[in-house]
Amino acid sequence: MSLQVKVMDAMKEAMKSKDKIALESLRAIKSGILLAQTESGASVELSEDAEIKLLQKLVKQRKESANLYINQGRTDLAEPELAQAAVIEKFLPEQMGIEELRAIIADIIKSTGASSMQDMGKVMGLASQKLGGKADGKSISTVVKELLS
Repeated sequence: MSLQVKVMDAMKEAMKSKDKIALESLRAIKSGILLAQTESGASVELSEDAEIKLLQKLVKQRKESANLYINQGRTDLAEPELAQAAVIEKFLPEQMGIEELRAIIADIIKSTGASSMQDMGKVMGLASQKLGGKADGKSISTVVKELLS
């Protein structure tokens, strides 16, 4: 079942239960999908990788907004952003734990022969491909820096 179908089904449920936060989140996902589909050169159906990247982008935007609001002392505005991020995260694959992430990145470093921070780009590229959607870029970057330094 494609992401678009899952989102539409969830939107129907959110409308029935009158869940405004979920409905706003789902509409944001739907809007992102439609924008991605209408980009020049885009295919009618988004690939699974493109869907995951879209969802990760939406979650990241919500979390960054929430952090800004919290820093400004506006928790009343931060709470809906975090709630929307939680709704969107339900459509992402389950995120990997830090220990599992360390083990996989250690294997990548070992297989590429990376030994210093100069090799970070090479390791990041392979890790991002291999972990597609199971870990966010910030977590991957943090672990790569930790293991290469």
